[in-house]
Amino acid sequence: MMKSIFWIKSLRKKIIATLVLVLVYKFLAVIPVPWANTDALAWILEANKWLAFFSALMGWWLERFSIILMGLSPYINAVIIIQLLGVIVPKLGDLQKEGEAGQKKINRMTRWLTLPIAFIQSYGMIILLNTLSASSGWGPIIDVTNIQVVLSSMMIITAWTMFLMWLWEIMTEYGIWNGISIIITAWVLAATPWVIGGLIWASQYALFFGLLLATLAIIYVIIKFTEGNRRIPIIYSRTGREEKSYFPIKVNQAGMIPIIFAVSIVTFPTILGQILSRSSGETARTISNFLLQYFDMSNPSWVLIIVYFLLVLAFSFFYVSITFNTEQVAENIQKRGGYIPGIRPGADTAEFLWKVSARLNFFWWSFLALIAVLPYILWKFMNQSIDFIISGAGLIIIVSVILDLIRRVDSEVKMFDYSKYQ
Repeated sequence: MMKSIFWIKSLRKKIIATLVLVLVYKFLAVIPVPWANTDALAWILEANKWLAFFSALMGWWLERFSIILMGLSPYINAVIIIQLLGVIVPKLGDLQKEGEAGQKKINRMTRWLTLPIAFIQSYGMIILLNTLSASSGWGPIIDVTNIQVVLSSMMIITAWTMFLMWLWEIMTEYGIWNGISIIITAWVLAATPWVIGGLIWASQYALFFGLLLATLAIIYVIIKFTEGNRRIPIIYSRTGREEKSYFPIKVNQAGMIPIIFAVSIVTFPTILGQILSRSSGETARTISNFLLQYFDMSNPSWVLIIVYFLLVLAFSFFYVSITFNTEQVAENIQKRGGYIPGIRPGADTAEFLWKVSARLNFFWWSFLALIAVLPYILWKFMNQSIDFIISGAGLIIIVSVILDLIRRVDSEVKMFDYSKYQ
């Protein structure tokens, strides 16, 4: 298949377009926002390991206070909000059922919603970093007393966030696959050479090979989970005869989304604790000490580990419940004259599909939650921060994207081979 890629002109163009756009994204990631105090920011990240973890999740843009500081976070939040509103607002839910025309309207609403979210999040990030900088004895990252400076910074971050959203849409249209997945994979892989180089530079060869073997083992398990599915038999009665088909239910339906949700929640107590630590009130300081003691990601407690684990489980269940509409699937099967052997069409079919999905995904949810908290469990027993060569969360992203890329390239090659005989 690798040899065929270079011979297929259309596929070659898509790969080249994807690589060029990834380079554009990487170039933007190193351009800092004007007026930003990056020296103070480096010290803040060194002193607050939880913030460094959040920075790694965002693609290390925080380290340079990049013009694409917020990354795709505002867009992802907008997508989540629209999905939730689709459950609450009937008109929006109807749009989701209208196929391609409805999806175009939803995409347009999502883009417009991304704009104010990016603007608000940029201000929140500036205030947070300024608060942490002040508590560390450094000057502000961005001078918020100067209205012109802070508004200009917010507008720059917002504008380039919208540009990044446009970039991934162009990558999706002209590239090899979904642009947002490619960008997320690129930022996860960007940190890998530094991790390997750091271990080799420190002459920790035994640790390096141990982590390498552990990483390969986790990749194997993730592939098994990602590719796993249960095929539900369906009988279609057509023209007086029965046709047998299958409806596959994937073990991994939620992907990485639950960890992204859980991280944003579990880091909030530390952020709140840092803000309250500057208060002169006794109650505020008591709350601050409690939050910083039990929710500090640089020195994780069992409370943090358990809460993080449960949040990943809860968000996994919630995400699948709103994205896998078993009632609609059951309705579509019934409209086409199909039924599951031994199960009544309609509500009973929807209930059966949900039970099967919940049981299958429970294994993935538990595995996902364990991967998320494993570095902190190792910290408790070994008293040092240990993770895989690529973080467990990053491995899930990379494996999912690479498997989808292989399928996409394989289908392109097969289409090319088939067209030769037309």
